[in-house]
Amino acid sequence: MPTDPEPTTLTWRVADGVGWVRLNRPDRYNAFDQVMCDELQALWRRLRTDDDVRCIVLGAEGGKAFCTGIDRDFVPAEGGAEYAFSPYTYDDPGQQLGPKSNELWKPVIAAVDGIACGGAFYLLGEVDFIIATEASRFFDPHVTYGMPAVYEPLLMLHRGMPFGEVLRMTLLGNHERMTARRAHEIGVVSEVVADAAALDAAAGWAAAAIASAPPSAIQATLRTLWAGRELTRQQALALGGPLLNLGMSEEALAEGQKVFQGERIVPRDR
Repeated sequence: MPTDPEPTTLTWRVADGVGWVRLNRPDRYNAFDQVMCDELQALWRRLRTDDDVRCIVLGAEGGKAFCTGIDRDFVPAEGGAEYAFSPYTYDDPGQQLGPKSNELWKPVIAAVDGIACGGAFYLLGEVDFIIATEASRFFDPHVTYGMPAVYEPLLMLHRGMPFGEVLRMTLLGNHERMTARRAHEIGVVSEVVADAAALDAAAGWAAAAIASAPPSAIQATLRTLWAGRELTRQQALALGGPLLNLGMSEEALAEGQKVFQGERIVPRDR
């Protein structure tokens, strides 16, 4: 586990190879401020070399919201001297939030319960899959408040959200919220569960299953598939050889043989 001072905007624990991270500003609907940006970035970077953690579950405290984006108190007041914007010097806070932006190539499962909107997609756009409760709702209010919706919908588009659905969500702003069921229908959410207890159980089961595999095989697979989203087919296949060799080891193969020769895994249906 990390040895740095305990974060103030996150809760954090490790159990059986799974790291449980929760956004912890429920009084602000888990909106992120500079402290949360700094603490998430530091945590993702520490986890890159933490061998006790093979998979991460990212959730939130409070039950009402997973994340509602940037804290309004984080944004300078209009008209202030610090309000000036320059496209040449702008530091996007989202670069601190996402696991992939911080070069963490261990699987991250998002466990969403409640509202996920706006800047929440900085996180959801970089996790590997999403499990959500029936009560969860997804929307992007940027244009309603006179702001262009840029980075967040681009991240969701890139991770596979259908083009028309991204446009509908961003253009309608606060006028419509996508249910967890609709998000599941279009492939944004991989599983919908009844409530918070079922959410922890489902995310914990999936994370434990992933953590049971050799980490070198998991990380090479993860890097291959994310790279494959950005490359042409031939480029991705050409990259496959080096990543295959990097992820293959005698230790991992021996571990796999023990599984093959041991008690049969009974899969569940989804």
